[in-house]
Amino acid sequence: MPPPANDRTNTPALKTRAARSTSHRSSNRPPRPKEANMAGLFGGAASSAANTNPTQGDLSKDVAVADPPEDSISNIAFSPQSEHLAVASWDKKVRIYEIDQNGNSQGKALFDFEGPVLNCAWSKDGSKVFGASADKTAKMLDIQSGSTQQVAQHDQPISCCETIVAGGNQMLVTGGWDKMVKYWDLRSPTPAGQVEAKERIYTMDVRNDMLVVGTAERWIHVVNVNQPGTFYRTLQSPLKWQSRVVSIFSPEPNGFAIGSIEGRCAIQYVEDKDQSGNFSFKCHRQTPPNDRNTSNVFAVNAISFHPQHGTFSTAGSDGTFHF
Repeated sequence: MPPPANDRTNTPALKTRAARSTSHRSSNRPPRPKEANMAGLFGGAASSAANTNPTQGDLSKDVAVADPPEDSISNIAFSPQSEHLAVASWDKKVRIYEIDQNGNSQGKALFDFEGPVLNCAWSKDGSKVFGASADKTAKMLDIQSGSTQQVAQHDQPISCCETIVAGGNQMLVTGGWDKMVKYWDLRSPTPAGQVEAKERIYTMDVRNDMLVVGTAERWIHVVNVNQPGTFYRTLQSPLKWQSRVVSIFSPEPNGFAIGSIEGRCAIQYVEDKDQSGNFSFKCHRQTPPNDRNTSNVFAVNAISFHPQHGTFSTAGSDGTFHF
């Protein structure tokens, strides 16, 4: 499974030599992606091979959430309709916080699982919260009534959950280590449909009619949710190491970003006519002051696009976020 967000030790390549000879690369690896020069939002230098210092902003006005989870946080999700934040954690709980205008938080609800919670998501109307767990189930909390019910089941841990609207009905999409993508009508205990991915599912994102699924062995599946039983496109990530996260472009969902455990991010368009716009760049890397030929490499755990401007941020296992 992908390493937890705060776990550096699970990353298989913590250090890489920046000056490696190309003769040491395996001949069956994909070609080296183009590098992009990403300017720092706060006046810092770009994350590149020449300068790998983290780009950090002023955190003095940040407010910590009250009564946080007791173990690693696997995912956070804001309600699309209200100032509520859902937090999934390895302590087997999903917590819901209410955030006021000053950033102060108050716990409003929580629901439990039998295993670590690996993901969470909101319904489009903000009335329900979903959690996906290593106990092979997904559950739903009704915010108004406070009732909880199981809404999905897999043969292996469920790593991802998202909500879509299909045929006018709100549905839940789950992905698991059993390689299955399943679609659930919340009125039925059995899946309305399913499709098998090439490998274990590690990450998933949905926007409008596009669903993107990232699996082990760097496979990426693209789904048109109007035809959920088939994959619209299947490709392998241009990055050399395990995919950690996928995130669909916004506001125009014509492609997606991929983050890997090797401190690298790729921008990938879906259609063939747009492939010239693909590129990748390094991020979440640190160069020790006494060894300029070595980079400490950290996983890219999260990517989030601005809903209007197309800019995006990344968060990594080095404890920093970049814009």
